Amino acid sequence: MTDPTPDAPVSRNARRERLVGLLVLGVAAVLLVSSVSWFASDSTGVGIGQLVLGLALAGVGGFLVRRSSGA
Repeated sequence: MTDPTPDAPVSRNARRERLVGLLVLGVAAVLLVSSVSWFASDSTGVGIGQLVLGLALAGVGGFLVRRSSGA
């Protein structure tokens, strides 16, 4: 498979993957930041669940963004 030139237009699917990846990263950031409030209100189980879900979504979002950039 050949590498595309840097000035080649990005395909529609790559653009969509990037946007979905950024959306998922944003949701992950909100989950990670808001999990602190669950720990503060002595709901440790919910806080841990939010951390796990936030980290999983961050991994998926990072994968999609990286894949869409062709790196």
